[in-house]
Order: sequence, then structure tokens, then C-alpha cells
Amino acid sequence: MRTADLMTAPPVTVDLGATAFDAARRMAQEAVGCVLVTLDGRLCGILTDRDLTLRGLARGYGPGQPVADLMTTPVTTVDADDDLDTAYRTFRGSDVRRIPVLDDGRPVGMLTVDDLLRDVVQRLFDLLVPVSRSALPETAA
Repeated sequence: MRTADLMTAPPVTVDLGATAFDAARRMAQEAVGCVLVTLDGRLCGILTDRDLTLRGLARGYGPGQPVADLMTTPVTTVDADDDLDTAYRTFRGSDVRRIPVLDDGRPVGMLTVDDLLRDVVQRLFDLLVPVSRSALPETAA
């Protein structure tokens, strides 16, 4: 399975010229905890709700602060054609909960720790169903 098979698409983005208020409004509209910051379709950074709080409000910045001042860069990413093992390794090697998925350098989706957790649960289920069928006696109706 590829990262593109598990990602959420399309990603929620704001332009590099957006303000903290623009980004927060977009997050609220889309019910997400982060936005990808782009310029001409290319990824420049990632801005999370935590960034808005700790890099914005906690430092006294207002809603007009440019996202460029608050975003995280460089961004840990995976490629749309990467297999899920690569995504698992990327998450293990970084301290992030969300990873943008790129295709030819352009963001096409978002992969989260929750996405991988759902994948793990599904894989366990797929393994346990046949085992439980063979191990548990059938009951007469």
C-alpha cells in the first residue's frame, strides 16, 4: 500500500501571504488542526493550531501576523508513491503527528498518526479474524 492510499486529500492550504487569522479561520472552516502554507502550489511550511498558540499568542502576536512568521519549516514530508513502511519510519524518526504527502514537490494530501493507527488496527483485525475462526468452536444454533 502507498501513502496516497491512506492520506486525506486534498490538503487544506493557505497562501504564504496569509495572516494568522486567515489560517485560523481556514482551520475552523475545515475542522482541521493544521494548514499547509504554499506559494504557487509549492510547500513552504506547515502551521498547526499549536503554532498559532505558542508562536503567536504566547509571544504577543496578533491576528494580522503573517503565517510565514509562525509556520514550521523545513517540513517533514513523504512522497505519494512511498510505501507505508516509509511513512511509518518517517513518523518514528520525527516528532510530528502530521506529514504532508507530496507529488512532484506539490502537496496532494496529509497523512496523520491517526491514519496509521487505523491501518494498524485494520491489519490486526485482518490477522485475527481467520485465527479466531479456527481457534473458537462453532456453536449450534
